[in-house]
Formats: sequence, structure tokens, C-alpha cells
Amino acid sequence: MSKHLSLREAVLAWLEYAGGLSPTPQSIVILILQPHWEDVENAVAAAAPREEHPDLYAKVDGDWVPNARTLLEESGLGEAARLIAQGVPVPVSEVADNFVTFCTGPAPVPERWLFLNASFPQGTRISLGRYTLQTFTADELCQIVPMPALNVLQRRSHDLDLITGAPFLHVHDPGRPVTRRPTWFDFTGPRAEAQHWQALLPLMLWDSELLRVDSVFTVARGRRFDLNPRDVPTTIKVYEGRHGREDEVEVRDTGDFHVPAASLPALGHFCTVISAKIDAVMAGVTDERRILNRRARRLERAARHILAAYQRTYNDDGVWEVEADELHLDYVIALEALLISPRDKREGIAENIRSRASALFLGPDHQKEAIDIVQRAYKARSSYVHGDVIRDQREEEKRKELRTLRLLTLQVFLRWLVLTPSDTADLAHLLDVAVQDTGHENRIGQSLRDFFATTPPRNRPADIPAA
Repeated sequence: MSKHLSLREAVLAWLEYAGGLSPTPQSIVILILQPHWEDVENAVAAAAPREEHPDLYAKVDGDWVPNARTLLEESGLGEAARLIAQGVPVPVSEVADNFVTFCTGPAPVPERWLFLNASFPQGTRISLGRYTLQTFTADELCQIVPMPALNVLQRRSHDLDLITGAPFLHVHDPGRPVTRRPTWFDFTGPRAEAQHWQALLPLMLWDSELLRVDSVFTVARGRRFDLNPRDVPTTIKVYEGRHGREDEVEVRDTGDFHVPAASLPALGHFCTVISAKIDAVMAGVTDERRILNRRARRLERAARHILAAYQRTYNDDGVWEVEADELHLDYVIALEALLISPRDKREGIAENIRSRASALFLGPDHQKEAIDIVQRAYKARSSYVHGDVIRDQREEEKRKELRTLRLLTLQVFLRWLVLTPSDTADLAHLLDVAVQDTGHENRIGQSLRDFFATTPPRNRPADIPAA
């Protein structure tokens, strides 16, 4: 710290001067007009030159100068001054150290953080291609915020309590600007569940319980961590208190996707294998060979539609009535994207999808069940597209049918990834042959049994019993 002693001393002197002002936003403006602030700016320029820390500077009247807004608001120094003016006992020594770290530390790479409505064990850290699924401790989160010294004094401490131990998918996104309080409605790109499908899909294929993205924001570690408490869905948990009274506590809503600690190694292995299969297919998106290029685009399209359906399904009983019919369309599009063949004609597509879906399952009973589910889904899809209403189902039956269709689509998705050839062969053609081939059980069946024996998801499919 001795190298930056002059910066630390300048900040301490400025904070001391702040103690004599009134605790109003205007007083902070007054503070940056005083000689003490000029000392801080000069010290920043000496300790963190623009060539090394361009994010700390702004152009004013043609000259590059330390950006007062960045140094005050993003670092938390301005908030420290306000608290001192209010008479709050602020650890000024730690504040000064945090500010020096803020100015002189390496510029962070912006990251996208997806906040999942799920529960994972403490210490979870799983690689999903470029992404990492991680649960953070309170100490780890404190080191990410710009001014850890103020955490216990600010409302942010409550924010961190809500998300301590919560699962996040995070990924480096160097080209993204770090904006303040980013929300779902970020028009710089597609919605997050579509943009980040390659990390979400393996988790969805691991467990059939619903997994949703509750909020997405940009993090620059040590610079910006503007989690809005409204982005954290909460629920009320009732505890039995003293004297028979019940205490109500607001806690994070963890949804239905829960992974126990004992399942974590198996989940990590499953995600590694599935991510590799997804990457292998997506490598064909730039390939000149048409079958590989189209296969990659079909995989992405199917994933986007199944994720769109997931994002509008809070739980099996939590589907908006006006959207229930529309969700059938998303699932059918996903099935078609996976099972259609470039050789198919417009006539008979529904029949082809039914037979190919059934070929992915083992045993006549499970194959017939797959055919029936797809047939009902196509009927519902046609009713919706033609402007009709599915009248022969009560709402609870419709939601039950949506769950059945979701589970089938997930199984088709997983088996498609397992069986899709690595070359230019067409899986749809192989499935068509399998329907008529008495050796279907040996070829498709053995590949599926091998996969589920070595890389089982949380729930083993009924048509593939344990060996």
C-alpha cells in the first residue's frame, strides 16, 4: 500500500472534511469543488494514469481528467461521505483502502450474471462451456462490491443476504458496457434465456423440474454490482417462534429445481458431457457443409423455443390461461426443429415427427405413448394456429398435458444430442430406418443404454431401466 500512500492520505483528508458538512446530496457537490477534492484527483492521476486505467477518466473541454462521477458514485466514496456527514461511524481507514484498490486494481472484465430460480448446494462451481454455475458465500459477494467497508452500513447488506448461496450463471462479456441497473428489458440483444441457452440447456436436461432465469444484470467485479432487490423474487417463510407465535421471514423463492449435495458430482459430469455435445453440433454453424450448418441452427432454434416455454411457466400450476395454448406451439416447434429432415416434403410432416419421436424410445408401450403425446400436441397446436380454442380440456387438464409434453420434449432433446452423428449423416433418416428395422433395439437402444449408464440425469427414464 505504500506505493499509493499519497492517494490514501488525500482520501482520508477529504473524508475528514466531509464530516463537517450537512448530509445532503448538495453537500457532496460542494465537496468536489473544494481543494481537498482536487488533491484526490491529482493523487488518482499519479497513482492510476489514464493509460493504465482509462475507465476512471472522462474528457472535459478536450482534456482527459479523472471522472468525478466514477470516483464518487461507482466507488462508493460519495456514499461514505454522506454517511460520515450523518454521523454514522464509518471505518474511514477501510474506506480509503477500498478506494485505493478501486482506482489502482486491474480493470475488471464485464460479466453477465443470470440469477436462477433454483437451489444448489453451498460451494457449487460447475463449468458449462464458457459459463460457470456458482453459488457465492457472503464473503465472496462482499469482495465483488466496490466498497466492502460500507456493506454492513448500507441497504446493500440486505441485498447480499437475499442472494448469498443463490445460484448464478456467469460469463465474461468484454464487449458489453457496464450500465447502471440493467434489467430484463435490455434492447442491446435477445432476451437472456435465448442468448444464454447453451448454459441453461444442460441443466434443464439434467432435471425435469422447471428452471427459470429470474433476472439478469451486468457485473464488473469491484466496479459495479447494482443488484436491485426487486430483481430477487421472494416468498414468506413461517417459523415457529417463542410462546407459540409464528414468525414470518422474507426469503428468496428457490422454485422447484433443487439439487442436493450428493448429486453435485453427477451433475458436474453430466453438464461436461452435454456441453461438449452441444459445442460439437454448434461448431457446424460456420461449416460450409449444409447438413452441419443446418443442424446447428436447428439445435439453437429448438433450444430457444423450449426456453421461451419454460420462462412463461412458473410452475406446473402457474401457467397463464391466455398462454397455455401458445406454449403447445413452442414445444411443437422445438420437436420439429430437432426431428425434421431436409428431405421432407410439406405433406406428412406431423406423421414423420410422431414416428421419429417414437423411434427415440425403447419398447412398444413407450413408443406408443410418445406417438400419442405428439399427436395430441399437434392437435392442440393446429387449434391454436387456426384461431380455435382447445375446448375438450379443463384448465387443469391442459396444464397436466403441458407438463407431459414438456417431459417428452426434454427426453427427445437429450436423446437427439446423444444419437446425433458427428458427420454429415441425417439423424432423421436413421430414425426412419429404425422404425422399420428389427435391429432398432440393438443400434439405438445400445447407444442410449450406454449413455444413461455412464452419464445418467437425475431421473432415469422409464424405458431404460437400470442394468
